[in-house]
Amino acid sequence: MDAADLRARIEADYAEALDLLGSRDLLVALSGGEPRSEPLLRAAAASEYAARETFREWADTAADDALRETYAAVAAREDDHLRRVRECLDEPRGHPPDGPGPMHAYLRGREEPIHRVAGGMVGRTLVSLRTHGALLDFFEGRDADAEALLRALRAETADCLDDGLDVLDARAGGEDWDAALAVAGYTVRLAADDLRDA
Repeated sequence: MDAADLRARIEADYAEALDLLGSRDLLVALSGGEPRSEPLLRAAAASEYAARETFREWADTAADDALRETYAAVAAREDDHLRRVRECLDEPRGHPPDGPGPMHAYLRGREEPIHRVAGGMVGRTLVSLRTHGALLDFFEGRDADAEALLRALRAETADCLDDGLDVLDARAGGEDWDAALAVAGYTVRLAADDLRDA
């Protein structure tokens, strides 16, 4: 297996979960009813905040210098995303969310480098690409600033996915691929289950 095979397996095995995360059901859940701009942007900000904190924690605890730099770069990107979403809300400071949510709580419990990259840079980003797509569909034609922002965030999230796949190709071998598939898949499943609960 290589990283391209891993991505294809996750997208095939968890297609239903990923479709749900990119559907109107996501918008309804995040808005608590009929989709509305403000709660959707607040949810986007909370997601960026949670991701930033996860990767900051990993950067602080990574034993490998190269991975520490990788995690720190993702944390910086997520911090920039958070700033831009808050600016779109006209709330430069904003308010931290109550907790990380099930997906990020799970990710923060991962210690093995392969698990962190597979879960945080592959599974999580596949989730984010779907949720960004659903948000983009909502804002398209409604709010030009929010639409442009979400297009940019989605493109940068795709870059993070590519970076994670490259790291796995460089570092994974043998049974690492089975572990990567399990962690990335479970990350997707947790996000979908959280949406179903909502």
